[in-house]
Amino acid sequence: MYDKEVLAPRLWAWYGDKRQRDEGKREALAWLPELYAIKQRIETYTGISFQGVLLNYYRDGNDSVAWHSDKDTIPGLKTEIASVSLGQERSFDFRNKNDHKQQYSIKLEHGSLLLMKAALQKYWEHRIAKSTRPMQARINLAFRKVIA
Repeated sequence: MYDKEVLAPRLWAWYGDKRQRDEGKREALAWLPELYAIKQRIETYTGISFQGVLLNYYRDGNDSVAWHSDKDTIPGLKTEIASVSLGQERSFDFRNKNDHKQQYSIKLEHGSLLLMKAALQKYWEHRIAKSTRPMQARINLAFRKVIA
């Protein structure tokens, strides 16, 4: 976070094409057949190809991700991210980088697909906040464009 390594308040794993690396330069695990099938459906639906997926497992309302913009997975280039939500509905918050009073929130329901266009990462931050309400588990699949 902010170019420093911190413990993530959620569990995660990185899968993708051979020799792909995530933002932290960790090599991808090989595609699982189920993940690859979801990737193909998303690519057909969006017309965008993805080379990797970051799985985030939110165990309960204590797991979260702080305000951030995703780093470039292709150096110097902001790219689309297709985000699939499975399990517990959670609020997905956006705020303008230059004016934090500009904030929006949408509910990510089980089975929803959120396509974040490249400009979103340039001008906006997003988060999944902690919740004081009891929450069940949620899995997020964040499909990304990556180069080897």
